[in-house]
Amino acid sequence: MVRKHGAPAARRLRARLEDLASARNVMELPAGRPHELHGNHAGRYAVTLGGGLRLVFAPTTNPPPESVHGGIDWAAVDDITIVYIGDYHD
Repeated sequence: MVRKHGAPAARRLRARLEDLASARNVMELPAGRPHELHGNHAGRYAVTLGGGLRLVFAPTTNPPPESVHGGIDWAAVDDITIVYIGDYHD
C-alpha cells in the first residue's frame, strides 16, 4: 500500500481496518465517509482512504440480511469480506 499509494493512504487504510474490527456492524463505522454503492457496485459498501481510493467490502453472508424496504440491511451486517482496495472510478 505504501509503495503504490503512499504512506498517508496506508495509514488511513490501517485506521479504517481498525474501525471495521471494532464496529459491531457497518452502520457504526465512525470515519471514512462510509457509503453504500450502487450501479455496477451494488451490494457493496465503501469507505474513503483519500483522493479516489476506497476500501470496498460486501457482506460475507449469502444471502445478506435484507431490509424491510428491500436491499441490504447494513445495520444487520456484522461480517464482511473486503473485495477491493483502490480507485473504482478509473
